[in-house]
Amino acid sequence: MPSMIRAMAALLLLALPTAAQLPEPDRAPGLMAHGGPIRALATSGAGIASGGLDQSVIFWSPEGRPVAVTRWHQGAVEAITVIPGAGWASAGEDTRIAIWPASGAATPDMVLEGHQGPVLALSSDGTTIASGGFDGTVRIWDGSGPPQVHTGHRGAISALLHTAQGVLSGGHDGTLRQWPDGKLLAEFGLGITALAALDADHIALATVDGAVRILGPQGREFATAPRPVVALSAHGNLLAAASIGGDVGIWDWRAGRLLRTLQGPGLPVWSAGFAPDGTLWTGGADRQIRRWNATTGRPLSESAAVAQAIPEGLDPHGARVFRACQACHALTPGAPPMAGPHLHQIFGRRMGSVAGYAYSPRLAQGDITWTAETVADLFTRGPDVVTPGTRMPMQTVGNAEDMAALLRFLQAATR
Repeated sequence: MPSMIRAMAALLLLALPTAAQLPEPDRAPGLMAHGGPIRALATSGAGIASGGLDQSVIFWSPEGRPVAVTRWHQGAVEAITVIPGAGWASAGEDTRIAIWPASGAATPDMVLEGHQGPVLALSSDGTTIASGGFDGTVRIWDGSGPPQVHTGHRGAISALLHTAQGVLSGGHDGTLRQWPDGKLLAEFGLGITALAALDADHIALATVDGAVRILGPQGREFATAPRPVVALSAHGNLLAAASIGGDVGIWDWRAGRLLRTLQGPGLPVWSAGFAPDGTLWTGGADRQIRRWNATTGRPLSESAAVAQAIPEGLDPHGARVFRACQACHALTPGAPPMAGPHLHQIFGRRMGSVAGYAYSPRLAQGDITWTAETVADLFTRGPDVVTPGTRMPMQTVGNAEDMAALLRFLQAATR
């Protein structure tokens, strides 16, 4: 792949803005990384790469020093993967896949185009890159020409993983498939949110209900959180499971035993990755890159959460449930731009009607009026079911008390 990338780079490079070179701080008690929630990160011996809703990709040294930031993507960055022996790949809302050198750069070495919607998942084995997203296709690129395009999923693809047997894909339709033949390996009835390799015989798979399944000879299942687990990463017998509820559980996956829970800011954690030395890195709604000793659970770098203020006197239970929403939605119309439209006076408002916000085509149809009943339906069945094609994260609120508390909170906070 590296030689192919270099050979094609001259044909595919675009004239793009210069990356900002960041000075190395003397110390980094908190690693402020992005201007919006961090949606993806990947780790390698060369360092860390992260991407977020602020459209930027940031490259970090193995010690966590920022090296360079580039805002090349024209939309939220939803996926990043390591290309073993070569560098990184990033993709997201703008449908393009950027190939970067290991040290980072102002512009990508190569650009892969062809998806008809946002790209949500990437994987690479160093020879090929697999990509998938809202258009329901799995594309496998080898750098020598057009990709192999595979269909079979009924809806968006949210997780990809290279294995010795082929490329595995998991989607919103709850199916796990293997490529290039498209073999249906399993069907869960719930959207698949993350995949991770554990060893030569086992993989970990997360579903939207917060469960993690270990597939292989020592297969097992354990519930990690009441909210969707959206990122998995493994190192030896340790498995990190990150949740939009703010939990990061460290599990002994062979024993199916929770060892410890990392205490972060209580906001959604969207991404997690073990470095080769066993250090765990996480990123999420508080815009921070955080570094942890996964064995002890001790934070190696941390800082205060960055979150919008919640008005006093509102339902505290509902405010806790709303944490999963506040990464993307402001409560007031005068707030800075965020990934989603503001929620001011949402009840009685027609879907897709906030002036100046660039809605996805599905939401722009405006055929739903937001009431307590329609909001409850959205988060009971899930945005991917009620408004298919939306860019909203795949999540549900399965607890009736949580749902009631969220509605009480929104009715009071959005007047």
